Amino acid sequence: MTGNRSSTDVGGGHIGLVVTIIALVVIAIFSGPRWALIVTGGFTAWFVLALTVIHIKGGRGRQAIRRAYVATFGWGDYVTP
Repeated sequence: MTGNRSSTDVGGGHIGLVVTIIALVVIAIFSGPRWALIVTGGFTAWFVLALTVIHIKGGRGRQAIRRAYVATFGWGDYVTP
């Protein structure tokens, strides 16, 4: 993986995080904070699961956190043209 692709992945992660936050605000407004917390818990569980798998496979430190972040929110690459 090249350094450029890595920064693109993190950029997509940032976009995914922003879209997720916006969706959580909309969910909280229309369905209440309970559902927003449930969805937040789902994303948190996915991040922890990704971080655990990366850690088991030998990932450590900031690199492991970055990879788990991209695994959780990297779908943001597909939101933008």
